[in-house]
This record gives sequence, structure tokens and C-alpha cells, in this order.
Amino acid sequence: METDTVAELVSQALSAMRAITASDDPDDHDGWNEYGPLLWRASADAAALPLGLELIGSADPIERATGCDLLRDTIHHHEAVRTETATALVALAQRETDEHVLRALARAIEKTHDPRAVPVLVTLAGHPDAEVREGVARSFAEVLTGLPDGPDIRTLIGLTQDQNPHVRDWATFTLGVQSRADSPAIRAALWERTADEHDETRMEAIHGLASRHDPRVVPLLAELIGNPEGAHVLTFSAEPITGDPELLPPLPEYEPGDDWTTDAVNACNPVRRARLDAFAWDLVCTLHRLRPDLDAAVSMERCGWGRSLDIHAAPESTGYDIEALLTRADGDPIRAAELVSTDLPRTQPA
Repeated sequence: METDTVAELVSQALSAMRAITASDDPDDHDGWNEYGPLLWRASADAAALPLGLELIGSADPIERATGCDLLRDTIHHHEAVRTETATALVALAQRETDEHVLRALARAIEKTHDPRAVPVLVTLAGHPDAEVREGVARSFAEVLTGLPDGPDIRTLIGLTQDQNPHVRDWATFTLGVQSRADSPAIRAALWERTADEHDETRMEAIHGLASRHDPRVVPLLAELIGNPEGAHVLTFSAEPITGDPELLPPLPEYEPGDDWTTDAVNACNPVRRARLDAFAWDLVCTLHRLRPDLDAAVSMERCGWGRSLDIHAAPESTGYDIEALLTRADGDPIRAAELVSTDLPRTQPA
């Protein structure tokens, strides 16, 4: 860890945080650029855990917030401390009132991947400070239960209606883009946000509905694509999922070499899509004939458009992108099957 000890690095980080807090500019980039790297370096050492736990017990809110940030980074380096860290953060949440600490706490408890984080975030979602609520909306991403009617999803639905546009933005992104849960209530919440005055929120809602294959978004996507100034990376990533030919005409106006545009054109072109489906079918049938030991199957992401060839009998989980395999084999499914067979030699009997 170079020449500085963990304690020295954290002490320097605390000084940087105190300077940021005392500054008239809460977005002091120089201060944050100093603070973050110092904690990251300190967190690589095992001694960061006890120091972080000590800091969150301090009477000084700056030290408690820094302790949360240190624990968050420590989890990245030492996954084994997740449970202990979650226990400490849950206890802190029960007594903490400072909004700066609560923001840091939300960021940290997400990284524990611990189910106990969910009720903590649900409670914090009702906090009067908009930045705390925004932090909650962002922090659900890595502790989502996957349940369409889970407390996390119900809370995110509520936050999509928040008065603060940044809270709505992050809640819509987490609910619509990062979560794969689906239900009438989720779709209703996302549909409501397609009329949001905040452009980012609106596009995230459209993407979220597209990933759930909701046909109502097709005219909304067509409108966005028809206006180059309104198009967004989320727009192009939503188009392939819908695969609707109605979205194809405006696409040639965009940069043809761009990966997003290429994927959208391929997915929305019915001829190209039918060719890919036929290739996938011929490929898996050929593989079953040539190499039945591989137990090959074709799958497609529920919230995506790409197809993959999955090899279930491989020693390790193995998959191929059908589109890439099609290119590699010059469109010949027999050649593609031979390439896969060569990649995966037969397992010798014990």
C-alpha cells in the first residue's frame, strides 16, 4: 500500500471531507477527487474494516459518513466482510438522523448484497431530504428481491412519483432498466413516467416498457428516433427488444457504423430477424445430430433481443452469441456447428 498506512489515508480523506463540507460548493470536484481515491487505497487493507466500524460509531457525523464510505469500498476488496458490515450498517440505520450519513449509509448497505438492506432502504425512502430519497432509489439496484410485489418494488413505484425529478429519474431507472420484475403495477408506473417532463426519466420509462415487450412504446420510440435530438442510447437499446418494423425507416439516418444502430436495424428488419431465427434453429439441430453430448439449446433474454447458444454439458458454463457465430461461420449453420464442436472437445470417460 505504498508508504501510507490505512489510518493515515483515512485521516487524509477525513481532512478532504471536512474541506468539502466547509466549502460553498458541495460539488467540489477537486475535493471529491481527492477523497474517493484515498478511501479506495485504504480499503484494500484488511485493517480498513475495524477502522470503518469504529468511525460509524463516532459522535461526529463527518466521521460516520466517511466510515460508511470506507466500509462500502472495503466490501469491494473483501467480500467476506459483507455480513458483518451489513449488521453494523443496519444497527446504524436504527439510530442515525443526519442526512449526510444516511446518504452514505444507503450507498454502503447496497454493496453488502444483504437482504436486510431492503427494509432499511424502504424506511429511508420516506425521508424528507430529497437527496436521501435519491440515494435510496439508486441503492436498491444490488439488493432487489426479484419479487414483482416485493417491498423494494412497491417502494420504487412510489418513488417514481416523487416531486423531485432526480428521485423520479433514479427510481424509474432502477425499476424499469435494472430490475427485471414485471407486473401490471410496474407497467402502470412506467407508463405514467412516459409523460414525465424530465427527459431522462421519460426515456428510462420507455426503455423499461420495451424490455417488458409492451407494444404501447412502439409509437413513442418511433417519435424519438424520428427526432435525432431526442434519440438516446437507451432508445437504441430499446429498439432491438421490440423488433418492430415500424421503427426501421428512420434508422438509416443515423451513423451506420454505430453498434447500437446496427443492432436496431438487424432486430427491426423482419427478413434479417427471420434469417437469424432460421440459422439458430438449423444450428441447434445440427449440433444435436453431430454432438448430442453437448446438450445444446438456444435461449433469448427475457428483457433483451439477442439469442445465445447454451452448452449445458460443458465442464463450465459455455455460451455463444448467435449473431457473432453467424458471422464467424459465414452464415453456414453446419460450419457453425463444426466450430462449436472443435471448441469443445469430447470429455474422455473416467
